[in-house]
Amino acid sequence: MAVSITVLASGSNGNCTVVSSSRTRLLIDAGLSCRETLRRMAAAGEKPDIDAILITHEHGDHVAGLPVLSRKLKVPIYMTGPTHQAWHRTTRDRDGNRIKLEQLERFDSGRTFEIGDISITPFTIPHDAVDPVGFTFRTEGVKLAVCTDLGYMPTSVRDHLRRCDGMVIESNHDLEMLRGGPYPWVVKQRVMSRVGHLSNDALAEFFARDYDGSAAFLILAHLSEQNNHPELARVAAENALGLRQSLWQNRLLLARQCEALETVTL
Repeated sequence: MAVSITVLASGSNGNCTVVSSSRTRLLIDAGLSCRETLRRMAAAGEKPDIDAILITHEHGDHVAGLPVLSRKLKVPIYMTGPTHQAWHRTTRDRDGNRIKLEQLERFDSGRTFEIGDISITPFTIPHDAVDPVGFTFRTEGVKLAVCTDLGYMPTSVRDHLRRCDGMVIESNHDLEMLRGGPYPWVVKQRVMSRVGHLSNDALAEFFARDYDGSAAFLILAHLSEQNNHPELARVAAENALGLRQSLWQNRLLLARQCEALETVTL
């Protein structure tokens, strides 16, 4: 028996993660093309027998591959009602027709549901989408969390992240790189806002003040290729974690946009 997580891609050009138990395999977000998703799964040693796809929110880097993936895999697609409405309004096929998901399942933030032997709790996150969520997953005595695309860390999110055995969490940008970078000012304001993305400093503050140190591994995710550098994100996190990393806990990994991260198994 084993619980594992594989981040296939993370960043503004596509997000996709596999969460698996011994009996159930879930795909979190579908921001890559169907072909690239399946290619990265194979490269990571993941079988394509997915039981369901869960969507965090309707932005393109999380749903771009969904129409083709849903037809190819023929599995249920889980979204909140408002997220589906927003996705349905803006998504068209090659002929300009709106796309219907054949196996749509709706869930509500804050209400736990189950797929196979995995218990899933969606929770609201502050982001500029209609109904964005993060997830915690419980199975076989293990709790995992996937939490990216949030402008800050409200108390409710911090509470959901307690007692996690593994965590995928956003470390999107370095504030100085963002301020001095190439983005238009209006985009910089959006990224830095309370419904934008979590900075290295904001994540470090969470690690230093509110993180309970329970995770065996931490995966820093959704790093900006324009406004961050992996070593800046790593050092900020390591400094905030401090001596906790001298223990076996808190193995620190960085998710990548260009290739799948190694599978982490508990």
